[in-house]
Amino acid sequence: MPILIRGGTVVNHDHSRRADVLVEGATIAAIGAKLDAPAGAEVIDAGGCYVMPGGIDPHTHLDFAFMGGSTADDFEWGTKAALSGGTTMVVDMCVPDPGQSMLAAYQDWRRKSESAATDYGFHMSVTSWSKQVFDEMETVVKTYGINSFKHFMRTRAR
Repeated sequence: MPILIRGGTVVNHDHSRRADVLVEGATIAAIGAKLDAPAGAEVIDAGGCYVMPGGIDPHTHLDFAFMGGSTADDFEWGTKAALSGGTTMVVDMCVPDPGQSMLAAYQDWRRKSESAATDYGFHMSVTSWSKQVFDEMETVVKTYGINSFKHFMRTRAR
């Protein structure tokens, strides 16, 4: 069923203006002044309200094991909580175990993310360094679209 959001202030990355928004399925079909409501459309009066795209949380740790424990939220419940606050995408940290292949870690995270209720992407942590890691970084970028890496650097305690 189409939804027409009427008379709100639409906020985009570069401007805001008063407009109507027509949504068909999961797609914004039109943005404009005084749009006609299709037959059977639900009409929402957004006068005096802001109409904004969903937010992106650029750094999450979902279903992440750390120091003998695990984060409270898995992909299902963490993304459902995000949606309740207007966040429609998360970028989760994919963290290989020390010595684990980045490609294997990516597959692990893909399995964990199957229950996600939002869109998602991944950052990749570099947890060790070797020729294999160097080579796999290219595959991770070109094949899986991950282009953000986090490399922890520290000195050994004395």
